[in-house]
Amino acid sequence: MTFSTEHFTSFDGTRLAVHTIGQGRTFILLHGLFSSSDMNWIKWGHAQRIADAGYEVVMLDFRVHGESDAPQDPAKYPQNVLVRDVVALIEHHGADDYDLGGFSLGARTSLHGVAQGVLQPARLVIGGMGTAGLGEWEKRSSFFKRVIEEFDDIKQGDPAYFSKQFLKSQGVDRTAARMLLETMPDMDLERLQTVTMPTLVVCGDEDRDNGSAQDLADLLPNATYVEVPGTHMSSVTKPEMGEAIANWLTEGE
Repeated sequence: MTFSTEHFTSFDGTRLAVHTIGQGRTFILLHGLFSSSDMNWIKWGHAQRIADAGYEVVMLDFRVHGESDAPQDPAKYPQNVLVRDVVALIEHHGADDYDLGGFSLGARTSLHGVAQGVLQPARLVIGGMGTAGLGEWEKRSSFFKRVIEEFDDIKQGDPAYFSKQFLKSQGVDRTAARMLLETMPDMDLERLQTVTMPTLVVCGDEDRDNGSAQDLADLLPNATYVEVPGTHMSSVTKPEMGEAIANWLTEGE
């Protein structure tokens, strides 16, 4: 099956990487914070599994992540910049009719874009996200800001140590990452009422990092909730995540 990587220029001139596998209906898939398309979707076989179900899986590396640029100019970080990058991807790809999915940061970016009316997928997949990751993002964000600001002083035993090691392993530009974190506002959960398309909420059975995924599913007008094994970090490494997404997409056809 054909796999390709290309780069395109987003709305502000930032060069972003997009990875594509498969043929069929377009499914845009977004990764988590400080991760990448490869780490979340390609490495563990999820993209392949969804492609095998008859989809063209289009995976964006967010700015400051993966193979995309990490600009140092503060002007490159307006509010909701990641939503604007997804809009630019859709325009670049020429996708008029598409499905959209994301894990963690990719999920909250998708929900913000749909709630703002600038992303209009036919179906939506929300992975590893709960109500707190939307309505109380500032609290979650402050944890990551601390990881960045105290990076060299965080030792083993500190609750932030694992996040520090993950950030280091992914080669994230911490200056750019700090600016990116400032672009992500809290969401008024009442806006979820505007997310009316069929939606899959899928989350690890031990994943509480972003609050309750079940509560999030209950707030969405047309959602199905599916639990898969794992924590926030491990659920996305297990085959059940990709299988749950592929099965839901094909059942909805």
